[in-house]
Amino acid sequence: MAIEGSILERLAGDERPPAVVVAVQLPGVTDGERASSIAELERLAKTLGLDPITRIVQRRAKLASGIVLGEGKLKELAEWTGGTGAVPTFETAVARAKRLEQEALEEDEEEDEDEQEEAGGPGAKPTAKAKVVLVDHDLTPTQQTNLEKATGVDVLDRTSVILEIFHRHAKTREARLQVEIARLRYLAPRLRESGGGGDRVRGGVGGKGAGESTLELDRRRIRDRIAELKDELSRIGGGAKTRRERRSELPTVALVGYTNAGKSSLMRALTSSDVYVADKLFATLDTTVRRLVPPTEPPILVSDTVGFIKKLPHDLVASFRSTLDEASDADLLLHVVDASDPAHADQLAVTREVLAEIGADTVPSWLLLNKIDRVDEVDRAKLEDHYPGAIQLSAKRPADVAALRDRLIEHFIGKLEEAELDIPWSHQRLIHRIHENATVLSESHHDDGTRIRLRAPAGVIAELRTELTEGAR
Repeated sequence: MAIEGSILERLAGDERPPAVVVAVQLPGVTDGERASSIAELERLAKTLGLDPITRIVQRRAKLASGIVLGEGKLKELAEWTGGTGAVPTFETAVARAKRLEQEALEEDEEEDEDEQEEAGGPGAKPTAKAKVVLVDHDLTPTQQTNLEKATGVDVLDRTSVILEIFHRHAKTREARLQVEIARLRYLAPRLRESGGGGDRVRGGVGGKGAGESTLELDRRRIRDRIAELKDELSRIGGGAKTRRERRSELPTVALVGYTNAGKSSLMRALTSSDVYVADKLFATLDTTVRRLVPPTEPPILVSDTVGFIKKLPHDLVASFRSTLDEASDADLLLHVVDASDPAHADQLAVTREVLAEIGADTVPSWLLLNKIDRVDEVDRAKLEDHYPGAIQLSAKRPADVAALRDRLIEHFIGKLEEAELDIPWSHQRLIHRIHENATVLSESHHDDGTRIRLRAPAGVIAELRTELTEGAR
């Protein structure tokens, strides 16, 4: 079996390959949680260039052994893919009867109310054949194989979809290494014997001995490759650690939060940088560090980190540990939340869980309710009651960004003051420095020079006044 990314490479000729999204609603999962999770998987699919054309949802006490869905739902799924809806087995009639009886006992009492949510509404018939099945759960190798046999198309579980997005969006060498390690770990237990793959490669002195099967050889190669990648990553990670240590004397702010919460947009606004921004999940994988602009003295550094997501594969968390260390080493976390997303409370909980996993939950943090321009007044008041002390803002509103910048400066450097300075023509060089180190509120020219009203830390204003006084002597 090739790495999952090759599935989408095979479909590269299709502009937007149609896909079916499958989910099982287990006990304890509310309708709202289920709908939110499916909608997120559909967004992940669109990020990969797939076109989710239908949802097939079933309520069950647990995933059906071997095939995830019950037999009836499996046949419905196969109608959308052109498959048979059956998995070839060698079980006896007695064994099959016992299995069906057990599955019937496992079915939820609301089986008759199982949902098939599709573009045409309940009862709609397939208008196009899907080429991919996306399952909103982590599948075992057996479950994945059986679903592919029953549907006749490729099957991707939630983890493989996330891995593929990470693979596509990784830009730096470090990010590519991290993703490749996670992909190989995912692949190893899913290797299958190809036709004739049971033949053994002779081993031992003189070619004697049982040797390894092709499958065993492939798995050993994967283990060796992971070891090589880890070794290379440790060398790169050592350089990143050294860079963080060099910056340790400077105040550092790390932007953390759920994927697509608006961290990169806020990063761009705070630092006037060309950080990549896109309305996609996991648009940013590589940590970027920039100075707060206009710059301060000492400079305040702002870092953008990889976004989190529900059910983020543990291998990815482990692989991106060096990248996520930016958060644990920061002096302050800006926890960015998309306030307009109905699932923002769950997303907040997921982020806090991952931060605890990497040991960053003890770092001081501010909660930023971003995209507040998409929230009406009533819901804003509810958010204020539910999250007292949180900062409501929109990264697209300059006034909101300026207010946040002022709070950061006050937190790290000292209280901001407003002042009015007259800069004589002989000291016009100071004007450039004022624009770099302070917020200019107004600027006008007169016969003797330039009058500037500014907001800046008290120390900066004092230095400017001293330089003007000394220059006048």
